[in-house]
Amino acid sequence: QVQLVESGGGLVQAGGSLSLSCAASGRLFSINALGWYRQAPGKQRELVAVVTSGGGTNYADGVKGRFTISRDNAKNTVYLQMNSLKAEDTAVYYCWANSRGIYWGQGTQVTVSS
Repeated sequence: QVQLVESGGGLVQAGGSLSLSCAASGRLFSINALGWYRQAPGKQRELVAVVTSGGGTNYADGVKGRFTISRDNAKNTVYLQMNSLKAEDTAVYYCWANSRGIYWGQGTQVTVSS
């Protein structure tokens, strides 16, 4: 089993910044990819950003240029720096890992007030 523990999130005004982090532990093998998804009320869970073991990144169109994903392989930790936040970024953000299986964190709330 792999455990993902998220931290960060909270309430911020539009235009502000927040950062999220997620540490993976447990029966880790090679982590192929780490990332973040989000789910807003009444909407499906959607990809925010993913980073591969080689450092390649992929972002949702709506966050490009505002969000930055990074990872520390030695710490098995992934980070999400969110700048220029908008009200539509309000959602529960979930950490995600692909390590011989798909794993999810418990989610952390991000609320952006307009």
